[in-house]
Amino acid sequence: MLRVGQEEIKAIGEVLKSGKMFRYHPGGQCDRFEKRYAKFLGVKHVCMTASGTNALTAALAGLGIGPGDEVVVPSFTYMATAIAVVAVGAIPVIIDVDESTLMDPNALDDAVGPRTRAVIPVHMWGLPCDMRRILKVARKHQLLVLEDACQGVGGAYEGRKLGTLGHAGAFSFNYFKNMTCGEGGAVVTSGSPVFEKARCMIDCCSFYWKGRKATFTPFVSNGARASEIEGAMMNVQLDRVPGLLRATRAQKKRILRETARTGLQASPCHSLDHECGTHVLYLLPTEKQAQDFATQVGCGIAGRTGRHVYTEWDPIFALQGAHHEAMNPFRFPENRGCRRKYTRDMCARSLDILNRTVMIGTHPDRTREEVTTRIQKIQEAASRVLGT
Repeated sequence: MLRVGQEEIKAIGEVLKSGKMFRYHPGGQCDRFEKRYAKFLGVKHVCMTASGTNALTAALAGLGIGPGDEVVVPSFTYMATAIAVVAVGAIPVIIDVDESTLMDPNALDDAVGPRTRAVIPVHMWGLPCDMRRILKVARKHQLLVLEDACQGVGGAYEGRKLGTLGHAGAFSFNYFKNMTCGEGGAVVTSGSPVFEKARCMIDCCSFYWKGRKATFTPFVSNGARASEIEGAMMNVQLDRVPGLLRATRAQKKRILRETARTGLQASPCHSLDHECGTHVLYLLPTEKQAQDFATQVGCGIAGRTGRHVYTEWDPIFALQGAHHEAMNPFRFPENRGCRRKYTRDMCARSLDILNRTVMIGTHPDRTREEVTTRIQKIQEAASRVLGT
């Protein structure tokens, strides 16, 4: 969360006083946010969801992914990326990240097999993936591209908003994101057929309020729609986010600039002028040096973020894809030809990189003096750890 204040409280209060908390009514807050967010991103369609996981699942359904399909995901992402693949009956194939801590385009190219149908590049920590190369590989193999922009709200790659470069995008609005309503998310796309399926996945009863279409037959799905309370908060948050990200971006550039001569190796940034990253990343020579540096600065290590590292995805390793074995995609006959073997060392290169990558958080509300103190800590720790 970057900032929440009186404006959000007022907007939520007005919804509560109106008694109109259900999203389907003329002039509703959810409808208003979806239109505004579509314009902000430059896409045709946006549909709010109950979570980022719901958004990923609905987007995959909208793209027609299902049993018999493999979907490539990176080894460093929240487990929801892989869970969404299983939720639509498909099988996740886990690949390495590179020194940026993001999906390695070379690993993607090597991983494509006869069952591979889609790829989910994940813009972790708001850092844009190398989308130019990833899209090139996707075109080469005719893969569908779903951008996991759950941590990339407001960011862009070479001027194009994250979530809009592929066939569809998914966002999260939970507490930890740049733009938040506590929980929530959104599916975005410019493909109308994709959108109709995704919206049905979010709310299969939406035709009662949106109207029936002769060209689309609703299918059964679980509910994942947003409420007007979330819509009201998101409309305020959307106004805040551009200025907050400008401040965060400037703060990161200052830290990188003033630590450039410390001997620290900054992790590659694919679109520094447009990203919405909330961390400065450095790749240390050894794991021990990364641990020492993190202790002295008071920051985190990418490989120690738990749920974001593939080795912590217990349900995937246990091949438990559903509450009932008859509904478990890992047991589907259609998936027998898919790669379903997962080992803890399958992405050893990723683990090495992640355990040597330190993460220093930024925040737009930090004063210049606080940032100066942080930079001095980084410089002193670099001198002690690297001997520079």
